[in-house]
Amino acid sequence: MSLQSQYDELLLRIGFEKFAIDKHWILLEKAYSAKSRKYHNLTHLENMMRLYKLYQEEINHSNEIEYAIFYHDIIYKVTRKDNELESAKLAIKLLPEFAKIDTKLVFEMICATQMHEYQGEMDINWLLDFDLQILAAPWKDYEVYYKQIRQEYKIYPNMLYNPGRKKALQHFLERDFIFQTDVFRAAYEAKARENIKKEILLL
Repeated sequence: MSLQSQYDELLLRIGFEKFAIDKHWILLEKAYSAKSRKYHNLTHLENMMRLYKLYQEEINHSNEIEYAIFYHDIIYKVTRKDNELESAKLAIKLLPEFAKIDTKLVFEMICATQMHEYQGEMDINWLLDFDLQILAAPWKDYEVYYKQIRQEYKIYPNMLYNPGRKKALQHFLERDFIFQTDVFRAAYEAKARENIKKEILLL
């Protein structure tokens, strides 16, 4: 099923009118297809949705986590520090008045993608792990990822970017765990740490 088909089905379940769904998809596709988006684009959403489908039986709030996946990076500008908050606000604003969805949970899910820290609500932890699974990709795929991130931050010279990137990566290594679910820790934690250490050496 295509990403757009999944989007259409989700919004119909939530309570959107068909004419509105088409309009919202155009806006979402435009946002994630901006030239500045080398990593945080539709491919990123497709990868997250693929992971969601793999672990769907673990999820208790399907509508909420799917909606959060689609909108967690709807606003993404490297020069601002409130992308997640503004994305969460917009995601809630777009919902119809009597939407069949827990708006508070959606808001918390999207905001949590800023810090990627353990949450009491397990569905949020699954979302966070889907978002960060790229860190445990095979090295060639990880290389593509970190180069895409560098392109997104191309307005900054290496003398500014490299220390900032290194600090962010080091922050992950200093944590007890990068991933928040036991499943992802077992499957991906070691590889993610290996990749991050290799990237730090290249900065």
